[in-house]
Amino acid sequence: MHNNYYFLRQLSQALEKILLRTVISECFSQSKDELIIRFETDSKPFFIKASLLPSFSCLSFPDDFSRARKNSVDLFGQLIGQRVQSVRQFKNERSFALILSNDLSLLFKMLGKEGALDLFKSSMTQDAEIDLSTLDREIDWSLEYFVKHQDKIQSHYFTFGKLLWKYLDEQHFDSVSPEQKWKAIQQLVQQLENPAQYYIASREQSLVFSLLPVGSVIKEFKDPVRATTEFYYAFIQQQAFQQERAALLSSIRSKLESSESYYRKNEEKLFEIENDNNYKVWADLIMANLHTLKPGVEKIVLPSFYPPYDPVEIKLKKELAPQKNAAVYYRKAKNQHIEIERLQKTLEGKRKEIENLNAQLERAGSAADLKALRAYLQESGLKPKEKKQLPSLPYHEFEHKGFRIWVGKNAQSNDELTVRLGYKEDLWLHAKDVAGSHVLIKHQAGKSFPKDVIERAAQLAAYYSKRKNESLCPVVVTPKKFVRKRKGDPAGAVVVEREEVIMVEAVK
Repeated sequence: MHNNYYFLRQLSQALEKILLRTVISECFSQSKDELIIRFETDSKPFFIKASLLPSFSCLSFPDDFSRARKNSVDLFGQLIGQRVQSVRQFKNERSFALILSNDLSLLFKMLGKEGALDLFKSSMTQDAEIDLSTLDREIDWSLEYFVKHQDKIQSHYFTFGKLLWKYLDEQHFDSVSPEQKWKAIQQLVQQLENPAQYYIASREQSLVFSLLPVGSVIKEFKDPVRATTEFYYAFIQQQAFQQERAALLSSIRSKLESSESYYRKNEEKLFEIENDNNYKVWADLIMANLHTLKPGVEKIVLPSFYPPYDPVEIKLKKELAPQKNAAVYYRKAKNQHIEIERLQKTLEGKRKEIENLNAQLERAGSAADLKALRAYLQESGLKPKEKKQLPSLPYHEFEHKGFRIWVGKNAQSNDELTVRLGYKEDLWLHAKDVAGSHVLIKHQAGKSFPKDVIERAAQLAAYYSKRKNESLCPVVVTPKKFVRKRKGDPAGAVVVEREEVIMVEAVK
């Protein structure tokens, strides 16, 4: 109900007392679907924060607001310096306007999930020419009208909204006569037009704002300005809580599903191995019948002394003696036993992991609010570790024919590249007689610098210099050992003791 007509009616009255004769000093936005308006009063500034997200539109009134230095844009420049003359609430409409000096008005249309501040949303161009006098709407509250239209009364009493109709349903509205229904509605309208308090409540697992004590009341307010501001912060916090909890639960469920799938597959594998004792049986049968077996046989059929005592066909390696074939099967049986122990150990660890994930799922699901959820994340170690930001390299790196080419980013990084990171065997390049990047071709042991690699590095030196747009650029080429920096020289300045110059085009 924070955008309901009956609340906006109270809010606009309260705002008029605060804003009358104040002057607008700033209108700006520093994030999508948000507008901040600053008013200069006799004491401290007053702020209106219009949050107009597609999923949630709401007005709030922060005590203070610090404008960001970056990513901030001024809006409604024609309003700056205008004085507030009145605040007009439109009858039976979720809209009000700040009536300003010089025949200007700022219209707020609070349309629930499609809330908009006129002229702020370019998609609502038809509102640019709106006639404010047409916004008032009439409702016939008479008994005769109610009786005549009671089958579709919700569309005629459009100021109520879903929450109020649900409230009436809970008062057994449908079980009484038309006259009693009408009286109940009249009483409700009187309550809404003169609310004693404003409520933030929890209803059907959602946070709601109401002029009536619905659901489980969390906070009560006398001041509509404070009430909607507190609701905005509570809603945003709950939204963050729900999003973080949903992401956490999804992550845990995904791990749980993966662990349970892994457990089932390995449990099936363990069952198969535990019930496959053929290797041991075959080895025992071969050893029990050594006296009857001849070398060079590829398979034999022997009577089993294990239930169900059926004859058993055993494959043999003909190049091995019967006793060696038995040893092969004993070794395979031993490996099976090792595999069984490994699988049992793995399954036990995975079982504990599944129990832990189920406990995490229950604990995260039972977190009552954002503070409790984040405390649990910290305590359990589930909070993602912040990635350490690696220091930025002082150079751009290129590669040509297997050689690394380093190009300094600025004057300071030129110094670091040449003085600290350069080795005497490296080849150093720089556009002649102009400011530009130092360039190094990194030396490779046992290899000389190919001509085309030098030309490529020279093209980069030309591109990252003040000669970038010239048709040909002279570039100094010299071993790094002939480049030195004198004490007291500015950043990027060096002395070159020996040099060659080649002419190249500037190419990145």
